[in-house]
Amino acid sequence: VQLQASGGGLVQAGGSLRLSCTASGLNFGGRPVGWFRQAPGQERSIVAVIDWKGVNTYYTYSVKGRFTISRDNAKNTVYLQMNSLKPEDTAVYFCAARRTYYGGSYYTGVSEYDYWGQGTQVTVSS
Repeated sequence: VQLQASGGGLVQAGGSLRLSCTASGLNFGGRPVGWFRQAPGQERSIVAVIDWKGVNTYYTYSVKGRFTISRDNAKNTVYLQMNSLKPEDTAVYFCAARRTYYGGSYYTGVSEYDYWGQGTQVTVSS
């Protein structure tokens, strides 16, 4: 099982990036998927979650209205569209999936996920 996160980079404040997370050896369809981020010296924390249907989502307060999580099960890929980026969004972003099928968008803890991508760096300059 491998999750590949991509799309990170360096962007100016106010800019946009779209992260992608593609799974191999794992069927994303039917599983909740989350995006987390970890800044230097800080713990890994939830950014957004999408439920197995792609209908219900959760966003941490600081990204609401700016980030959008979506999924394309046919492509076995989950996306995180990030708009109006701020310097405080700078972090390594990780995607994660649960081993069990189904479930909603309420899985916000690191320990609730079983499969992790390698992370992609997002740097927002002021």
